[in-house]
Amino acid sequence: MTDQLRIEKQLCFPIYLFAKEIINYYRPLLKDLELTYPQYLVMMVLWENKKSTVNEIGERLSLDSGTLTPLLKRLEKKGFVERQRSEKDERVVEISLTHCGSNLKKAAEKVPEQLIDIMKVDQEDLETLKHLIHKVLRNKNANELDDY
Repeated sequence: MTDQLRIEKQLCFPIYLFAKEIINYYRPLLKDLELTYPQYLVMMVLWENKKSTVNEIGERLSLDSGTLTPLLKRLEKKGFVERQRSEKDERVVEISLTHCGSNLKKAAEKVPEQLIDIMKVDQEDLETLKHLIHKVLRNKNANELDDY
């Protein structure tokens, strides 16, 4: 076997493990909020914007409507969001926070700090990691534009 094909030589494998581990770190923190990790991501988008369309949320989180629609229905069932067809275009579904969903933000504000404590790394290391991740993602997006 070529040395380059050893799993410990691969970049993808530790990133894969890291992604799984991060979500596992979030799980107990989000349990008290009654949110799954994908639901938490949607709620963060809505806490920023108060109201968004399904397509806007999907673009922001890189989720397709087939994944997003059942997730939004569960959030609606919990009383955190409301779904409503746009009056301008009934094909567009608008998502807005309920009073309960807005109030959940206060409890969620503790999550990022709790995550840092659990991970046992300092804020500077996390910022460096985030910077590198964003750099790779920007390069990916630039390469996609070059393909056109």
